[in-house]
Amino acid sequence: MIKLDYRSRTPIYRQLEDSIIEMILLGVYQKGTQLPSVRSLAVELGINPNTIQKAYQELESQGIICSVTGKGSFVQGLDEAQLQLRRKALEALTAAVRDARLAGVPREEIEHLVEQEYQQAAKGGTEQ
Repeated sequence: MIKLDYRSRTPIYRQLEDSIIEMILLGVYQKGTQLPSVRSLAVELGINPNTIQKAYQELESQGIICSVTGKGSFVQGLDEAQLQLRRKALEALTAAVRDARLAGVPREEIEHLVEQEYQQAAKGGTEQ
């Protein structure tokens, strides 16, 4: 069951991603399982189909699901260690952004730093 908190500061698409990952961890969605269609899930949850599509695109970019044209989206499967690492990383990032915002760091500076660190990590380095 997908759980969404409409009063949360976490965007709906991110909550949807997390719910799908949780269901994979719990074994509700096994490798190869077809996910609900964007339209049917949007109707079921009462949210915009674009929100579902964004969550599915994010999950696909992370290799958690794959889309097959004309067939739908399917669970690729990740091992539990990868999912736990992802969850911890996102929690740490969320806390860091929240702390930076409370400290008065401008949004643009936070975004610039995140982009800079992401690009550096993509190159395989840790230098600034």
